[in-house]
Amino acid sequence: MESIQQALKRMPNSKNILHQFQRIKEEVLSDKAILQFIQAHPTIPEAELDRNITRLFEFRNERNNCLRCTSLETCPNLMKGYKPQLFQERNQIHICYNKCEKKMANEERSRQQTLIKSLYVPKDILSASFETLHQDNRSRITAIAKAFEFASTANPGESGKGLYFHGQFGVGKTYIMGAVANLLAERNIASMLVYTPDFFRELKSGIHDGSYIEKLEIVKNASVLILDDLGAETMSSWIRDDILGVILQHRMLEKLPTLYTSNYDFELLEEHLAYSQKGGVEQLKSKRIMERIRHFAEPVYIEGENRRG
Repeated sequence: MESIQQALKRMPNSKNILHQFQRIKEEVLSDKAILQFIQAHPTIPEAELDRNITRLFEFRNERNNCLRCTSLETCPNLMKGYKPQLFQERNQIHICYNKCEKKMANEERSRQQTLIKSLYVPKDILSASFETLHQDNRSRITAIAKAFEFASTANPGESGKGLYFHGQFGVGKTYIMGAVANLLAERNIASMLVYTPDFFRELKSGIHDGSYIEKLEIVKNASVLILDDLGAETMSSWIRDDILGVILQHRMLEKLPTLYTSNYDFELLEEHLAYSQKGGVEQLKSKRIMERIRHFAEPVYIEGENRRG
């Protein structure tokens, strides 16, 4: 195969074209990465370099794009998220493309996000991380430390211990739970974050056709379950005994951790669970539920201003 220079000599206006080619060749062969490649492969013939100036030019441009890259979204390379690499085979120059660090990190984040299932929870909660949490008062610092310890050490199936975050509306309880879910995902532990009022309403609507059973089974068996805003639902005997009671009993037996957020402390939640829509008061059944929560979830109070205001 003839070199590019030989082919250019036969073209009209060949002197100008050859001059431009020579300039590009000098620029390409003076590139630091290409020089290192040539020095590492001294057996490559000069003619092979001439034949591959275009390929080396492509490598230089794509690699420079990588060096200037600020994000995967703005990657200008021909293959977005891939960086070029030169290699020699039978004294010939070739380019292969490998995933860059940003693409691999993005794919890992996507894989981790598949471990976090959510029902009726805002998307911004699912992007929470411990690095973005505000530590502006003592109770939040304590709560964040407890949450981080749980997310770093949780071992579903071996320990069913969880946390019960309570405090006023809007102090950031759910956002901390989002950070817990993401750190668990980094450890390859699946979690489910459930907004309990909407979840209970959906289960109730599925009573007649039996569709609630499948969803109930999924929640019962989540490796780590986060029940968000427990106590905000309209309580009924069916929700308390046949849904919440069944979930907690199964998770207790299987040693699966359950975490909670609520506006109520344990005492107020027990009162809430004792009342039903029909106006009855069932203290004993409420105490049975609370016994499962108290024994397996450490209460953590969070105070502060309403961050949603």
